[in-house]
Amino acid sequence: MMKKKDNFRESIRIRLAKKFLIIILFTVFILEILLIGFVRQYFYKNTDDILTSQIISAANFYNSYFSNASLEENILENVDVFWKQTNAQVQILDSEGKLLMDSLGATSKEYIDSVDVKKAIAGEKGKWTGNVSYYNHKVMAVSYPLKSHTDTVGVIRFITSMEEVNKSIYAISIMFILIGLLVLLLSGVISWFAARSIIYPVKELTITAEKMAEGNFYIRNNKVKDDEIGRLSDTLNYMAEEILKKDQLKNEFISAVSHELRTPLTSIKGWTVTLGYDLEDKRMIKDGLDIIEKECDRLTKMVEELLDFSKFVSGKITLEKKKINIIDLINYIDRYMRPRAEREGINFVIIVEDNIQEIYIDVNRMKQVLINLLDNAFKFTPSGGDIILKTWCNKEYVVIMIKDTGTGISKEDLPRVKEKFYKGKSSKSQNGIGLSICDEIIRLHEGKFTIESEEGRGTEIRVNLPL
Repeated sequence: MMKKKDNFRESIRIRLAKKFLIIILFTVFILEILLIGFVRQYFYKNTDDILTSQIISAANFYNSYFSNASLEENILENVDVFWKQTNAQVQILDSEGKLLMDSLGATSKEYIDSVDVKKAIAGEKGKWTGNVSYYNHKVMAVSYPLKSHTDTVGVIRFITSMEEVNKSIYAISIMFILIGLLVLLLSGVISWFAARSIIYPVKELTITAEKMAEGNFYIRNNKVKDDEIGRLSDTLNYMAEEILKKDQLKNEFISAVSHELRTPLTSIKGWTVTLGYDLEDKRMIKDGLDIIEKECDRLTKMVEELLDFSKFVSGKITLEKKKINIIDLINYIDRYMRPRAEREGINFVIIVEDNIQEIYIDVNRMKQVLINLLDNAFKFTPSGGDIILKTWCNKEYVVIMIKDTGTGISKEDLPRVKEKFYKGKSSKSQNGIGLSICDEIIRLHEGKFTIESEEGRGTEIRVNLPL
């Protein structure tokens, strides 16, 4: 399996290097085309400029000194004046395009109707590039009008072979192509190592993730750079730390639940054995049965909490909302908690403002929340202390506040008291899921649950339920 994974990683590296090469190849290809096109245009334009300069000089010389005689007479008497300005092939044509003279010796009296000749007859400079029958290479022809005063009497035409020009262009193109291939070769090597620099951190991440998948959550990935892969490394390390924390909390939870279950079971078993030896002492029987009943109630409450927690974790919990007057709920809580307050010597105060409105809630679940929160307040408030349950409305919520003068929560514990399985430093904490269940119920009501506390000065809890 590891070999296949290694091959997979290598294939990513190869694909990444190929993509780099494709981009570079495409870029080099475009640049090669542009550069070779530019060189060709430069050489052709240079040839055109040279021929144009020479042909204009010859035409102006003719117009200045020989235009008084006819074109045919000048060809017979001053033929050398037409080609002494250039090394190119020279042709003289009349105003209709008939060939009168060719420096190569052709006198076929043929008509030439190429583009450059037509433009020259029209009085403009003309240029044409193409192939002719008597050259094996492409030629460039430049034509210019010969004038007598303002009338065009003929055309002078310079023709030059592009063989040397094309050879120069070819040589430069080959040089550019070789440079391009060299660039591709160097780019391939650089791309390979660049791909490795990208894949290596991913490979390290994969190895770390595989070890974590095998259960080693103490391993950490070394962050190389602060980029996307670096952030992924931080996330993986953070995930491992959170898993360790959750695993520790789970173990503590199991230990706490085991301890909490063992205590009432031990008590029940002890009294069951005791009662089995003596069935005549009615007072002892009554005390024993009372203790067994209380311990059974305690076990039932713990099991109910565990079942609720299981439902919340699996997402199977549903609310049965109905419209109620919150005062009825507060009155029920008063009746439920008042005897305990009197028994423990705690001043339990309930304040309900006049602006209370009816809201849609799951009554039983909200009873569970308030009883759980007040149970915590009573646990951590000593005799003679105060617990206040106050209710009022604002524009968006019905607010239920529970404030006590108990021992409070430490700064270290406060941010985590609503986490699943978390138990604070106090030995009075049980399984660490009560507040997490309350938080989940309030969240399902789309409400807010806040806790403010200071160690040694008490705790204030607010439950905001939307109107």
